[in-house]
Amino acid sequence: MNDLTALPLPATADLLSLRKTVTGWKRQGLRVGFVPTMGALHDGHLSLIARAKEKADRVVASIFVNPAQFAPGEDFDAYPRTLETDAAKLAHAGCDLLYAPVASDMYPDGFSARLSVDGPARGLETDFRPHFFSGVAIVVAKLFNRVQPDIAVFGEKDYQQLLVIRQMVRDLDLPIDIMAGETLRERDGLALSSRNAYLSTQERGSAASLYEILAAFAADLEKGVDWETAQGKALAKAANVFDRVDYIEARCAETLAPLPGGKVHQPARVLAAVWLGNTRLIDNLPVG
Repeated sequence: MNDLTALPLPATADLLSLRKTVTGWKRQGLRVGFVPTMGALHDGHLSLIARAKEKADRVVASIFVNPAQFAPGEDFDAYPRTLETDAAKLAHAGCDLLYAPVASDMYPDGFSARLSVDGPARGLETDFRPHFFSGVAIVVAKLFNRVQPDIAVFGEKDYQQLLVIRQMVRDLDLPIDIMAGETLRERDGLALSSRNAYLSTQERGSAASLYEILAAFAADLEKGVDWETAQGKALAKAANVFDRVDYIEARCAETLAPLPGGKVHQPARVLAAVWLGNTRLIDNLPVG
């Protein structure tokens, strides 16, 4: 759906209109916050809007299902698209402007630019989705260039993505403060995600085990258990619940580099990606 005229908050798919609005705000000395999303919004996304509103005078959200971060065979076509409902949620959350570009505008015929990212992008998600962070980096860079925000908020649920974006902003000298939003969870611990809608009733009952496994993994590390021993316990538990485990690992919280030695001597993070049927779940927790 490209017709935004009926949406209950100021909305545009047009770059010139977006820039005119944001430029007008900045001429008034207003600080602009930005929350990029792929839509199918839940309370986790709306908490990022609230976080942006704490630090900015005006908040822009974008909705764009980015084809560059989906590989062939992934769920690009099936990914939920609920623009009108999302716009209503954003309006209720106090968002000031919705930017909803279309793919032909973001990636016109002949588009050939690529962004190669390393550092915190190395390993974990990249081992299983090698295309992913290049696709994320190019779309976020384009959105930053279009919106020109002072701050941008990304959720900690996608922790590796958060660190990759922070690294990209540093590397490209972008004058944007990247802020983190805490992961929101269901009462049983399951991290909120648009893809949770894919889970069957039985799968949903099993999904919360991921939080329990990561919490136990982090607790073992806090107690001084050797990280490979703690990881082995976590992997064994996960194998009994999930159809497939891509990874369950402990990494340096600031860089996502592997932890040196057998013990945790620095801020760390435990991270996981697992499958229930055709649904891939990711989550992470701090150690300590």
